[in-house]
Amino acid sequence: MSTRIPFDEVKATVKKALLNLGLSEEDAELCATIHTQSSADGVESHGLNRIPRFADYVQKGWVDVKAEPELVGKKGAAENYDGHRGIGVKNAVICADRAMELAKEHGIGLVALRNTTHWMRGGAYAWRMAEKGFLGISWINTESCMPMWGSDEPGVGNNPFCIAIPREKGPIVVDMAMSQYAYGKLGVYRLAGKQLPYPGGFDENGNLTTDPGAIEKTGRILPTGYWKGTSLAIALDMAAAMIANGFCGTDMDIQAKGSCSGCCQIFIAIDPYMFGGKEELQAMLDKRVAAADATHPIDPKHPVRCPGESTVARREKSMKDGVNVDESVWAQVQNLAAGKMDVEDISGVVIQKKV
Repeated sequence: MSTRIPFDEVKATVKKALLNLGLSEEDAELCATIHTQSSADGVESHGLNRIPRFADYVQKGWVDVKAEPELVGKKGAAENYDGHRGIGVKNAVICADRAMELAKEHGIGLVALRNTTHWMRGGAYAWRMAEKGFLGISWINTESCMPMWGSDEPGVGNNPFCIAIPREKGPIVVDMAMSQYAYGKLGVYRLAGKQLPYPGGFDENGNLTTDPGAIEKTGRILPTGYWKGTSLAIALDMAAAMIANGFCGTDMDIQAKGSCSGCCQIFIAIDPYMFGGKEELQAMLDKRVAAADATHPIDPKHPVRCPGESTVARREKSMKDGVNVDESVWAQVQNLAAGKMDVEDISGVVIQKKV
């Protein structure tokens, strides 16, 4: 069951829960904003739904809420930071912002972050860069939670990739996992008692299914583009670990400390007007979006939209009518805000390969 809660109430409740976990006022404000904005944009799986898991990881000592990212390497327009297993959202915001500062100076900025924790909604940082006028690219590596194509056991991370185009009439933003549906999204559908719109993985009999619970049980999520999804996933894993000089997915499998503990993240900001004028390039973007959106829809009730356009509409509805929340998750976050620290991770199933 779900309900709608005013944005400010959701944010205040999340902030109180985070303060009770030991976050500073500033860090709790930042994280509460990111989590609530994610849910308001329709990404509940990595917004409000992640608070119980974050609380669990803090209590286990897998997230150090007092840690600060440290600059450990620099070369030209690129910098390398160690996140010291600190708050993933905070580390990611700092590194995304630093990438933009480097881009102001060099035209392009790359920040590689190692030894950090879950950044929650990856698209939050791509949106952040686009809304500040930069073309943004970011990705992360994770523990093995998706089978390589041709396998029936987890062998690669479902490593999300984000790219944002700074269109002034509304950014175009891709925020995608390497599977048809991320585990967090499966959890959203399961909690709502709904089937997936399209098959998202395999059941115990090896058949494609739209049942999110059956897919969570087997851990056999369907890679985006079948073999292409796992090929890109393992390349993103190795590229992140190589650039950041940190853990690859196998290292995270061995340590077995939940989702994304010790992971690497890459943030690239690009000045989109290095070689062209702003007016002409913005006109080009508007022309391209208009042409794509004008293509004939299969269902007239669902017109074609470029990625990011529907997000803006969901955000506006959330600000007007309240943020959509799952009642069971909301109850847990309210308990955390009240100082009750017993939590149950119901935001999704994390499958780890035992090495």
